[in-house]
Amino acid sequence: MDIESIKPLLSILVWGGLFFFMMRFGCGAHMMGGHGHGHHGGHSDGETKDPVCGMTVDWDKSTAASVYRGSTYHFCSATCRDKFEQSPEKYTDPSATAQGGHHHG
Repeated sequence: MDIESIKPLLSILVWGGLFFFMMRFGCGAHMMGGHGHGHHGGHSDGETKDPVCGMTVDWDKSTAASVYRGSTYHFCSATCRDKFEQSPEKYTDPSATAQGGHHHG
């Protein structure tokens, strides 16, 4: 096996590695909610507050999330996520507080 026969394979590996790197650490990380710029409520323990109801949410286990203006927001439920997506400005305004909440049970 000579070097000419493996050049196409090496080319695919190099481009694949570059693609992986960009998706993990570059522009693709923003689309996937990674890269450390997401909104996690400033907690280092993996918890954040649902911006709609104010409930504490473990963002590693959250099943409802939404990306708005480059930040990832996590929710206690799909219902809160849907409310957020209808009017994200209402919930991302820093001067606003959690909206009265609701009860889970």
